[in-house]
Amino acid sequence: MLVPVPFDGMWYRSWRRSVLRALSVKNKLGFINGECRKPSPNSAQFCQWERCDDMVTSGILNSLAKDISDSVEYVNDSVELWMELEDRYDQTNGAKLYQIQKEINNLVQGSLDITAYYTRMKRLWE
Repeated sequence: MLVPVPFDGMWYRSWRRSVLRALSVKNKLGFINGECRKPSPNSAQFCQWERCDDMVTSGILNSLAKDISDSVEYVNDSVELWMELEDRYDQTNGAKLYQIQKEINNLVQGSLDITAYYTRMKRLWE
């Protein structure tokens, strides 16, 4: 599993960052950013590329909530999967942005200790 908490449609940028970090550690970012291109089917590297791409695709699918995973399970490869998720979830949502700004403005420490308050503020800000 690439990330400990499956993406459920909320906090896409946070989930995305975790997936990018996990793939970077495994030296697999090229599969989702298009740098590691699919070789021709008669190439000696095709089977190895396909196996690695399937591993990346499976990792991403397994890090999604079931309903999201079901909606993208028939993509052809990991770069197509990544682009689909980017198109769907990496959008600036004016209403959501307004809601988050309002939460930041209304956030008070209250009974929270400083660490919890800072963590909540940082999460909203990011």
